[in-house]
Amino acid sequence: MKKKVYIAGCGGMLGEAFYHQFGADYELACSDIDVNESWLTYLDFRDLDAYRADVERFNPDYLFHLGAYTDLEYCETHADDTYITNTLAVENAVNIANSLEIPLLYISTAGIFDGKKDAYDDWDQPSPLGHYARSKYAGELFVKDYARRHLICRAGWMMGAGPKKDKKFIQKIMKQLKDGKRELYIVNDKEGTPTYTHDFAKNVKLLLEKEYWGLYNMVCGGVTSRLEVATELVDILGLSGETKIIPVSSDHFRHEYFAERPPCERLINKKLDLRNLNIMRDWQTALREYLEAYYRNYL
Repeated sequence: MKKKVYIAGCGGMLGEAFYHQFGADYELACSDIDVNESWLTYLDFRDLDAYRADVERFNPDYLFHLGAYTDLEYCETHADDTYITNTLAVENAVNIANSLEIPLLYISTAGIFDGKKDAYDDWDQPSPLGHYARSKYAGELFVKDYARRHLICRAGWMMGAGPKKDKKFIQKIMKQLKDGKRELYIVNDKEGTPTYTHDFAKNVKLLLEKEYWGLYNMVCGGVTSRLEVATELVDILGLSGETKIIPVSSDHFRHEYFAERPPCERLINKKLDLRNLNIMRDWQTALREYLEAYYRNYL
């Protein structure tokens, strides 16, 4: 008999990968406040009673809590809503998982660091800068302190799900290219680690099946920058000859992206490496696969 997984907040780019990577081997119940797929049902996980009733009805073996506000500008200007969604809802998930005596998966982020170091391993001390980072780190702390069995997996610069759901850097560049722009202004002062959603879901699955609970950095291999990612993307598409990439500082976008961001969000998968459980591929390989799988006829 297949084990059962309840995935809350499954309507976004990461949920799409979890649905496809876990669907064959597990019985899934997937919910979100935005019912944008036939396999989703409605749930606002900020409502503890509704959340508890829906999970208890399914009676899963695992609870995955994926959803969060990730738009830093929204989080800075809607602080209360951010903490209700990104922190208190996580406390809801912990309470439900503990009451059912099942493990909980929580997704954290490289954004919880202040960027003063060149790279961060699993044991480095977070120092969040803004409301998004604070809300995510507060969720991480609550899971670590109170969830009896848990996985906390920290992602980097997320990419996945294609133009329909990807609201991050790759889709923003692809949209400009689709609109005919051949001059791209790319920041040259932000470093980090891309994270392909499907690789991430596969590595979570491996940890889950090995029952290695705890906190793990989980990003693609190879440290990089926004500028390098954009250059690689344009090269993969065969557009480097006709596209000019113009390096700029973050100040160039300070009105649109006014929330403070760390200069470096590079993560190292130290614990995965030490356990010989790191199956995250290099970011260039993952980026190429992502573009081929989701953007074949986009441009």
